[in-house]
Amino acid sequence: MYSSACVSMENLAGKNIVLGISGGIAAYKTPELVRRLKEHGANIRVVMTEGAKAFITPLSLQAVSGNAVSDSLLDTEAELAMGHIELAKWADMILIAPATADVIARIAAGMANDLLTTICLATDSPIVVAPAMNQQMWHSKATQHNIATLQERDVTIWGPGAGEQACGDVGLGRMLDVPELVTLVKDYYASASSKGILKGQHWVITAGPTREAIDPVRYISNHSSGKMGYAIAVAAKKAGASVTIISGPVNLDKPQGCDLISVDSAVDMHESSINLAPAADVFVACAAVADYRVANVAEHKIKKTSSNDNMTIELVKNPDIVASVASLPNKPFTVGFAAETQDVEQYAKAKLARKKLDLICANNVAIEGQGFNSDNNALTLFTENLEIALPFASKSELAQRLVTEISTLIAQ
Repeated sequence: MYSSACVSMENLAGKNIVLGISGGIAAYKTPELVRRLKEHGANIRVVMTEGAKAFITPLSLQAVSGNAVSDSLLDTEAELAMGHIELAKWADMILIAPATADVIARIAAGMANDLLTTICLATDSPIVVAPAMNQQMWHSKATQHNIATLQERDVTIWGPGAGEQACGDVGLGRMLDVPELVTLVKDYYASASSKGILKGQHWVITAGPTREAIDPVRYISNHSSGKMGYAIAVAAKKAGASVTIISGPVNLDKPQGCDLISVDSAVDMHESSINLAPAADVFVACAAVADYRVANVAEHKIKKTSSNDNMTIELVKNPDIVASVASLPNKPFTVGFAAETQDVEQYAKAKLARKKLDLICANNVAIEGQGFNSDNNALTLFTENLEIALPFASKSELAQRLVTEISTLIAQ
């Protein structure tokens, strides 16, 4: 499997990363994380909470990082040089891995009752959180509220992953594995350095659901929120592209600087797409388009009567938007999405070939916490010859990485 190989092995050279370690069992992975980040050129300073020292020793982390480990807010010797302020200014990134429910709650509350939370409060550098906790703790309303608070403050959330946990539970809550975290750090800086890489390009992106009318008050639709498509639009705009969004009905604000065409039905979305695609460099079909529409839409509201306990509605197939774009004589680089609930790879590759796409982004919407209506997702990208894994992260983060991957593929 290919995973973001477009990112240079040296793109972390000279980057100063404070690795915050809190008291979760996943702390045992952190020496390996330090080693891998250093292999890519990063400078690492480790900050541990008291709980973290129950799982891994400061001496181990000092040995692999090459720097003294900081673990106390009240270290007199360190504070002679304003130690916590010095670390907060030194950092290009603060990565907290593992981030327990407790440390997430304290950062969200703006507390500064230990060295790690104080550094987070005193820095203007980006903060990244890699959650690690029991699946029930992750799903609790309090934790989800705290995560939402951090995201509103532009704190980046990486994970959690799903699987078997140390307690025996199975579900979301595991800290992402070291290779995934290293890839995310590299991609983060690749995205930061990619501003302007799409300058001069025009991207057309479909987003959200479509609504297929039954009568003047009823329709057939789906659970798409449009968040992924809008996140891609924001990422493409930040990278320098001019962006047009063709959007079904969503409860989202228009991304700043993007053109928005609002539609309801698949037929309307198809018409706008065919009109705009020939002049586009990239077409991203992220909308969840209804496969069928009602053959004969009732002119007036269908009334419930004593004689119509059963009702049959005839459906006809909607035009295939992404396939139509991909078959244009001078087609843009065409990207499709495959939201599946089983056999994801098989269906995605078949769709890629059948519709003659350049790239398809597949995700398993049957997995809890990703896909429709979620703020997070995970994607596997397929081209004719490549498979590219984009691990579970916020849709905003995924969009940035997807834009980087598309840019690289276009340049090849």
